[in-house]
Amino acid sequence: MTTTSAEIQKLEAEIGALSRKLGQLRKDTAPQRVKNYKFQDLNGEHTLLDLFAGKEQLLAIHNMGQGCRYCTLWADGMNGFLPHLENEFSVVLFSKDSPTLQRQFANSRGWHFRMFSHGGGEYIQEQSVMTGERNGPGLVCYFRKGDEIFRKNASAFGPGDQFCSLWHIISLAGRNEENWTPQYNYWKPMAPAQMDDGGKNVI
Repeated sequence: MTTTSAEIQKLEAEIGALSRKLGQLRKDTAPQRVKNYKFQDLNGEHTLLDLFAGKEQLLAIHNMGQGCRYCTLWADGMNGFLPHLENEFSVVLFSKDSPTLQRQFANSRGWHFRMFSHGGGEYIQEQSVMTGERNGPGLVCYFRKGDEIFRKNASAFGPGDQFCSLWHIISLAGRNEENWTPQYNYWKPMAPAQMDDGGKNVI
């Protein structure tokens, strides 16, 4: 085994240990009560409490909307896990896009998420996973006790994180966000006029 290979294995073990420690800290996090926010879908208005759909815990995916290829990448991956997650949790995807636009894009991607629009309003301004950001991508876990709703944990999405396995796969080839950008050539019929992720090379 080369010195580099040994270093990689040692670091992988350390990352595994840190991940287990992180999991325990998340388990011990004190929940914070939140208000019963309102959202829109194609059927009208819904409250945050409605979105639990009879489950005790809700996983809310914060997606920046159709203008972000990175958010599309994360949602593509999570869509595959959806049946496993929904066996235990209620799962929804929020974005600022209108319900009609959300559904059109979801259909083009084959997503099965229940999708709701926050419209860039009160919910995302107060519940953003990124301090100071009004449309930051990430994941929030809520739980309910009766009609009371509590925020348990939240984490932002970003290249190399734990929520998108693709970054770890391409790292085996020495690639990362500096030399690889997600694309959506399947988007040509409905490409937005302006990107929200800062990129220009839409394919």
